Amino acid sequence: MTAAMVTPLFWFGLALKIVMTASIVVIASVVVERSGPFIGALIAALPTAGGAAMIILAIEHDAHFIAQSAIGSIVANAVGPIFALTFAMLAPRYRLVSSLGGALLVWLAGAFLSRLVPWTASTALLANAIVFPVTIYIASHYLGDVKARARVTLTKRDLVWRAVIVTLVVITVTGLSSSIGSYFSGVFAFFPVAMSSFFIILYTRAGGAAAASVAAHLQVPLIGLTLGLFAVHMLAEPIGVWWAYLIGLIIGVAWNGLLWVWKNRKR
Repeated sequence: MTAAMVTPLFWFGLALKIVMTASIVVIASVVVERSGPFIGALIAALPTAGGAAMIILAIEHDAHFIAQSAIGSIVANAVGPIFALTFAMLAPRYRLVSSLGGALLVWLAGAFLSRLVPWTASTALLANAIVFPVTIYIASHYLGDVKARARVTLTKRDLVWRAVIVTLVVITVTGLSSSIGSYFSGVFAFFPVAMSSFFIILYTRAGGAAAASVAAHLQVPLIGLTLGLFAVHMLAEPIGVWWAYLIGLIIGVAWNGLLWVWKNRKR
């Protein structure tokens, strides 16, 4: 364990990520129960766990490292909709372990195979531009408007296993960030720990069909995350990391807000 990993700032960042991840999973789960999968997907697509990991990386690395790691995060966000689509296809037919396990294997395969390409910001955006239309089209067959069949609640056991998983992910990404480089730091900062936790809670409380519907609805909201990460890449060095983070967050939230407005106008 490195010296940086035992600093108060590290543990503050770790606690922040655990709280943000747990909070978003609970809020989105309740929203799905009361408002349907579309609104739940808007909340689940926000950069909670990934955003907290980026905050920790910013504490330990300079603006250039953050700008380059954002490229890895953009690539990871091209794998994200494939992960969600895989879960949406499997969840209505198979048990939770098989559905989530299959989706995570797809994500890991995509993340490691992506290293074979010498990514730039332009090619990372191009990958997103290719992946999203395909996954959005396929996911349209799994959207539905499924209501939860049971009240979504949070137990102490849920908090414990989520805290353990998030802690392991944060320690791994932060502790190895110097050795694995900016690219993989950015990729694994957006390992789908929040979405996985969300799917577990929703599947066990509301059923596979409801969880699959939310996963299918995640496709379009995740585009806002790509746009926000691109802003971080472009702005981290010129104006500073924290301002770049703020602008990236505003872009992601604004994108989801526009989707919400469009959905209501359509209705």
